[in-house]
Amino acid sequence: MNAPQVLLAEDDAELRRFLCDVLRKKGYAVTEAASGDDLLERLWERSHAPAPFDLIVSDVRMPGLTGLEVLDGLRDDFEPSIGDTPVIFITAFGDAEVHEEARDMRAIVFDKPFDVDELCDYAAELLRRAAVSGGLH
Repeated sequence: MNAPQVLLAEDDAELRRFLCDVLRKKGYAVTEAASGDDLLERLWERSHAPAPFDLIVSDVRMPGLTGLEVLDGLRDDFEPSIGDTPVIFITAFGDAEVHEEARDMRAIVFDKPFDVDELCDYAAELLRRAAVSGGLH
C-alpha cells in the first residue's frame, strides 16, 4: 500500500516544518500549504489527480482564507469536493464557536499547544477507519 497522502496547511513555517517532519517519520506523504489560499490551490490541483488526499490537517486562522472557510464549502457541494476526507483542525483560537463549526463539518479541533503524539495517534485512527470503510486511496 502507498503512503497515506496528507495535506498540511499551517501558516507558521516553523510549526509546519516540525509537523511535516513528524508526519513523514510516521510514514505519511505530506503536501504543504502555507495559507488558506494555498490550501485551496493544493486541493484544486489534487482534485484532478488520480490520488486525492487521505487526510487534511489545517490551521484555522491563516492569511487569506481560513481553514474553516476553505473546507466548509468543499465537504459536499463544490468542486473540488473533499467528500468524506477526514479533517483535523489546529488552532490557538479554539473557542466554542470554532469547535462547533468543526463538528458541523465532521472534523475535530486540536487546540494549540497540543500533544503531537495525540494528533498523530488520532490521524492514524482516522486513516485506519477510512481504510476499513474502503475510503483510503
